[in-house]
Parts: sequence; C-alpha cells; structure tokens
Amino acid sequence: MEKLIPDEMRALCRVEDVPDGQGKGFPAVPGGFTGIFAVRQGDVVRVWVNSCPHVGTPLDWTPDRFMSRDGQHIICATHGALFSTETGECTLGPCRGDFLDPVVTEIRDGVIYVPQDAGL
Repeated sequence: MEKLIPDEMRALCRVEDVPDGQGKGFPAVPGGFTGIFAVRQGDVVRVWVNSCPHVGTPLDWTPDRFMSRDGQHIICATHGALFSTETGECTLGPCRGDFLDPVVTEIRDGVIYVPQDAGL
C-alpha cells in the first residue's frame, strides 16, 4: 500500500526547481521575516529555515543566493559564515558550532513536501 502525504504536509516545489548544487528560497508569508530555503546536491534535497543562528538575518544576499562560490557550503550574506550542506552546522564564522534549523521534508514523485507551518 502506498503511503499518502499527511494533511500536515504541503508541496513546496519539484526537485528539479532547485538547481543542482544551488539553493532556492521560499519567502515568508506577508509580515514574516525569514521563510525557508532548499539546497540540492544531486538527488539529495535539504531544507532549512532561512535564518542565521548568529543574529537571525536571512542568509541570502539576493534571491536564491545561498551557496559559496565553490558550491560546497551555504554562506551567510551578513557575516560570511559557512555552513555544511549536509548538517547545517556552522564551520566558519561568528556562529561556529551552531546549526541552521532543519525543516522536515519528504520527497514523493519528484515533489518536495514540507510541514504546513514550515517557516512560511
């Protein structure tokens, strides 16, 4: 029997909407501050709250610009802090050792699902 997507989950986008090796932001609802973002590396997609653990500012300096030049790290536009694309841990910068807040995801039939209240 096929597992159905719970009512608490909603479609975020298709996997191919997030370019491989890059990130894609999803703004907060009007009046919200941070929203969420997805990073894709091959078939792996991870989603985090778009907020630096140091001061809470959004990570992207322009829409969808979350990655370091070499595409190996998530980077904070405010401080240049670097985060692991696998764990969300800050490996360099003022919040070293802190983590981005992960968002639970499920991928079904090429669609990324997140909880209804996932930072949006």
